[in-house]
Amino acid sequence: MPKDRPAPDLPEPLAPLIDAHTHLDSCGAHDATSVAEIVDRAEKVGVGRVVTVADDLAAARFAVDAAHWDPRVYAAVAIHPTRADVLDAATKVEIERLASDPRTVAVGETGLDYYWPGKLEGCAGIEDQVEGFRWHIDLAKRLRKPLMIHNREADHDLLTVLLDEGAPETVIFHCFSSDATMALACIEAGYLLSFSGTVSFRNARELHEAAKLVPDDQLLVETDAPYLTPHPFRGAPNEPYCLPYTVRSLAATRGQDPFALAAAATANAERVYRL
Repeated sequence: MPKDRPAPDLPEPLAPLIDAHTHLDSCGAHDATSVAEIVDRAEKVGVGRVVTVADDLAAARFAVDAAHWDPRVYAAVAIHPTRADVLDAATKVEIERLASDPRTVAVGETGLDYYWPGKLEGCAGIEDQVEGFRWHIDLAKRLRKPLMIHNREADHDLLTVLLDEGAPETVIFHCFSSDATMALACIEAGYLLSFSGTVSFRNARELHEAAKLVPDDQLLVETDAPYLTPHPFRGAPNEPYCLPYTVRSLAATRGQDPFALAAAATANAERVYRL
């Protein structure tokens, strides 16, 4: 977690809100007490519930534990595309067991990441990522749970795999960061687009244009904490309590009342995660 800047002050409350994608373990949570401390801070500003997301097997176990420790926490489990080469038979059995837990509301984050191969030591190659993505799609369909997608520089191939496999009933593009063309393709397919602190960045002009296009009933909001702290706090630690900063920025971009946007995003999260 970044430590070169102090944590942001608590924002003005904005309710109701659900953080549709965060990583409580990476925010420093390790037991029931530390989970409650993070969620207590969030609840003070209107973020009453969070979905904590796994990107490896240890994180998946933690996410499900955290969801059982605190009724305000829900889990999403999968193996991140950059780690897809660890998806052996035993790992698949364990992920399926954890994904089947009643406190797990989505299969994710999975998808494709074309940025890191060749840059990150040990990063799974494209072939392993595609194979892992296909397996997670099948899992989401068998369990009838939403598919939560990580997409980095893989727009075309992601949509192609979803079309080829047949997408689950609910698909969520977490931390949507693509342009208006991709946004329109996702909207047409009925997918949900979840916006993080990146939508508040001043230089994210293409993302701003994409965010204006999303219908109210296909939109979610998230922190992806401890990453992607919203403007003007980039470089500071992020936590679920920072979500109102992102929502107010997104509302300004879309020309909406922030409370109306919060209510719409919360209703969508309740519907797709069946909270």
